[in-house]
Amino acid sequence: MKDLFKELFEYSHHFNQKLSDVFTDNPDKTSEKAVKLFNHILNAHQIWNNRIEPKQTTFGVWELHAIEHLKNIDQTNYEQTLQILDTIDLNETINYLNSKGQPFSNRARDIFFHVINHSTYHRAQIATEFKQHGLDPLVTDYIVYKQ
Repeated sequence: MKDLFKELFEYSHHFNQKLSDVFTDNPDKTSEKAVKLFNHILNAHQIWNNRIEPKQTTFGVWELHAIEHLKNIDQTNYEQTLQILDTIDLNETINYLNSKGQPFSNRARDIFFHVINHSTYHRAQIATEFKQHGLDPLVTDYIVYKQ
């Protein structure tokens, strides 16, 4: 199952990197909402990584970063996830506090699945924003990625 998660995170990383390029190359056509959603994808990924393997700093859920930093943030998230996957038992229970400070427990594999699903969901919202603002949305279907 670890290989599957590595493959899914590679897929997610691939399209996050492409999205970063679109934001960098089209600042006049990318809506505020699209920028906010992409930042949220990256922030949430970092937050979940840090819930599994705590680090000193954590982004806010809706924190905004300079467009030129998004690609590097995604790269760091991806590398940290791969490192975690190499060392963790996917059935390990992770105890953490949610964004409201409430205690939760989930298996690592469920958290990883959530991160992938969450990212895919918000990339679809970004595609809609692109379309509404005159940008061609990226085709981010997993099956297309695998071709």
